[in-house]
Amino acid sequence: MAAFLFPGMLMVLLFIFFYPQLTISLELSNFTDHTALLSFKSHIQDPNSILDKSWNSNTSFCNWIGVSCSSRRQRVVALRLEGLSLQGTISPQLGNLSFMAYLDLGNNSLTGPIPDSLGRLPRLKSLILKHNQLSGRIPSSIFNMSSLTQLSFGWNNLSGALLTDHRSNFTIPHLQYFSVESNQLSGAIPSGFLQCQNLQVLSLSTNYFSGSIPTELTNLQKLSILYLDTNYLIGSIPPSLGNLTYLTQLDLSSNHLQGEIPPEVGDLLNLQWLTLGENTLTGELPASLSNISMIRVMDFSINNLTGRVPIELGKNLPFLTTIGLSWNKVSGGLDFINSLSNCKQLQNIYLLHNELEGVIPDSIANLSTSVTKFSIRGNRIAGGIPAGFSNLTNLIFLNLHSNELTGNIPPEIAKIGSLQELYLGYNKLTGSIPPELGQLKSLNQLSLEGNALSGTYSIGNISAMQFLWLHTNKLSSSIPQSLWSLRGLVGLYLSQNALEGIIHPDVGNLMNINQLNLSANLLSGSIPDTLGQLQMLEALTLSNNLFNGLIPQSLGKLVNIQYLDLSHNEFSGPIPNSLADLHHLANLNISFNKLEGQIPSGGVFSNITFQSLMGNVALCGASKLGFSPCIIKSTNFHSSAKLHKLKIILPTIALSILLFSCFFILYWRKGRKVISSSKIPHLHEYSLIPYHELARATDGFSESNFLGRGSSGSVYRGCLDDGLLIAVKVLNLENKRSLRSFELECCTLGMIRHRNLVKIISTCSNLDFKALVLQYMPNGSLERWLYSPEYCLTLLQRINIALDVAHALEYLHHQLHQVVVHCDIKPSNILLDEEMNARLSDFGISKLLASDSKSLVSASIAGTFGYMPPEYGSSGEVSTRGDVYSYGIVLLETFTRKKPTDLMFDGESNLRHWVLDAYPTRLFDVLDANLLGDTLGDEGTLEDHSARNRCLLSIIELALQCSRDSPKERILMKDVVAKMRKIKLEYFQKMPNN
Repeated sequence: MAAFLFPGMLMVLLFIFFYPQLTISLELSNFTDHTALLSFKSHIQDPNSILDKSWNSNTSFCNWIGVSCSSRRQRVVALRLEGLSLQGTISPQLGNLSFMAYLDLGNNSLTGPIPDSLGRLPRLKSLILKHNQLSGRIPSSIFNMSSLTQLSFGWNNLSGALLTDHRSNFTIPHLQYFSVESNQLSGAIPSGFLQCQNLQVLSLSTNYFSGSIPTELTNLQKLSILYLDTNYLIGSIPPSLGNLTYLTQLDLSSNHLQGEIPPEVGDLLNLQWLTLGENTLTGELPASLSNISMIRVMDFSINNLTGRVPIELGKNLPFLTTIGLSWNKVSGGLDFINSLSNCKQLQNIYLLHNELEGVIPDSIANLSTSVTKFSIRGNRIAGGIPAGFSNLTNLIFLNLHSNELTGNIPPEIAKIGSLQELYLGYNKLTGSIPPELGQLKSLNQLSLEGNALSGTYSIGNISAMQFLWLHTNKLSSSIPQSLWSLRGLVGLYLSQNALEGIIHPDVGNLMNINQLNLSANLLSGSIPDTLGQLQMLEALTLSNNLFNGLIPQSLGKLVNIQYLDLSHNEFSGPIPNSLADLHHLANLNISFNKLEGQIPSGGVFSNITFQSLMGNVALCGASKLGFSPCIIKSTNFHSSAKLHKLKIILPTIALSILLFSCFFILYWRKGRKVISSSKIPHLHEYSLIPYHELARATDGFSESNFLGRGSSGSVYRGCLDDGLLIAVKVLNLENKRSLRSFELECCTLGMIRHRNLVKIISTCSNLDFKALVLQYMPNGSLERWLYSPEYCLTLLQRINIALDVAHALEYLHHQLHQVVVHCDIKPSNILLDEEMNARLSDFGISKLLASDSKSLVSASIAGTFGYMPPEYGSSGEVSTRGDVYSYGIVLLETFTRKKPTDLMFDGESNLRHWVLDAYPTRLFDVLDANLLGDTLGDEGTLEDHSARNRCLLSIIELALQCSRDSPKERILMKDVVAKMRKIKLEYFQKMPNN
């Protein structure tokens, strides 16, 4: 019996002896974890106070938000704090959480370096730090984590090489997922990835990696996703990529790869996504592409590919949705379209800007009804337009622009009820415009310009129509009455036809029209006063017609007009003085008419040239232009005119004094309301400034203090009694949108604070007067610096301005609890302070979204033509991606000094297409000449060794990425900031004297 009891008693005694030591050890371990978590919390800021709810001494750290512990040892095994808007740095003491297997701090605003101590966590399997603002190098210890399976560092500001020696091996044998996209990493791609034989996803896109694609990558047999796009890789595509038989997605686009596409790509039978666009690839498309039976997307756009498209390309591609071959030198006919009829899921066919010829085959009718976009713009296609297009019942975009098509426009096109955009311009089409096109109720863009179309025409009442290009044809008769009922019309181009008759007064219905060109026709009669109702109009061209009568004073109501051409008509009488009050009017041509009398002064007339006035023999004044002085004919008339003026002025003065007294009494009765809240969501919470103080500050809103005018009101410079310089934005209360604009701007500016946003100081609001009092920007707007001959921006100034605006938008999109979409990014809304720092202004049409930037709202106010993204005009949905598009257009404008509303862009072409056609080999053809200096090579191409040229190339590349047509393809503003920082840093490093 004793023999059995002794072992048991011994175990009990041993337990009693060692239990205190075990308890102490566990307590010490728990203390280490607790200390590490507290250290982490001390290094960060929590603007939403989420951690404060549980990260305190009242509860065990295992119950803290985001913390998971092991059940037995109570040690931290996971820390998940993604998407909490956390700020600050990552504490190195997180490296003491030795049992941690999962760390996710993604989608925050953390800064500083990645602690080296994280690389010494022996059990860590998943390390996620994506979508932050982390900087510095990736610690070398990270590449020796033997347990790691997932590493996600994308969308930060990380820099330097992945390893100091790119030939060094990794010791991460279990790694399956490696993503560092959208950083500032550079150097060669390490060959050490060869040791990661379990790797399935490798994403190195949007960095500065250089050198060739290492062949070692082609030995990673389990690799399914390989993203190397948007880097500076050179050399050829390794044929051994064909060994990666599990590969489903391959993106090598936006590099400097050369050579031919290896036929071995056809061995990737599981491949679904193949994008090789924006390189300098040559040769023909390999016939083996037809073997990739799982492929969904093929994009080879913007290369130097030649030869014919394989005739059997689509024979075995049942899942193909997109084929992109745009901007190459592909030749031959369109016979391969026959094989595409086997692609039952086909949606997009992009063949624009090649050297294709022949005719459009009748087999076009056999394509899948799922096709939504078809473009062969800019080729040499001849023959007629097949009626078989009508079988493509889901087509929304059909672009046959700039070819050699002949014959009539088939009326069967009207059967495509879903069609939204139809481009047939600049061909050799004849006959009349089919009236059946009026049945296309979804059509919003119709391009028929540059043909030989004749006869009468009627578009019908297509309420969705926004752009109508019919210029440079042989159209006759009068302008159809139905045209004036298209209230959504933004651009109407009817020039260079044989149109007769008058402009109907119903032209005033076109409240959204931005550009109206009726020049070079046979139109006659007077200009209706209703034309002055077109508040959105920026360009009006009526030259080379037979218009007569007076130029109406109502044109002075066109507050946004920038370009006005009335030349070569038969207008008579005086030049309306109201034209001098149009503060945006920069180009006025009234030459070769029968005008007489005094040439007005001020406004556009201050810088007008003789060429814009010549051909009017009875004009006088403006002696500096060579015109005779005006003669005053009668003293009695002069005296009576004075008396008449007094009859008007004296009652006005009396009324003004009475009103001023009323305002003054009301103010002292009511008093001034002052608040201290940092959040200002409602108008009545502002500290109001009375009207008489603003009147005194602006010298009675005098002309000398006038800064500019827009559709919502006027802006004046002022100085308060304490010496503070201000800008006073006085709302135009006759505009119904102004009150809503006022409330929006107050609400938006009241909730945001950022160094690159114009600060609101106060407001003045009563029944008859509303004004915003804003921070004064002494250097005016970016628009002023771009286009005034007195100013010139250096490259560095433009980079800084672009970066400032990017910072402002990043703040609005990513750093607020409620996302703000500005909706009207343009140079006139980018103001410059005394140090030339850019401040974003004018939030009158901004939108407030939910906390995630993917939310959408309906666009009741679309922004400014030329800068607003395509989706605002089609779907009407507003998102942060719309601001990204506008930013991209402003970036292009800043470095080309070409407005998106320039008259050269009067067809389907626009600023982006113009730049893209020149990018990258002819970039200096489109850049602002003031930026070039001595950077041009012998043939006007970019020199690789030039830091300035590289900088300009990178900026234009970024602008093109921002302004892509599809919102999903545009990058986020936080990524834009990272790229702009990288561009600026690289420019400084290589140009130290700057």
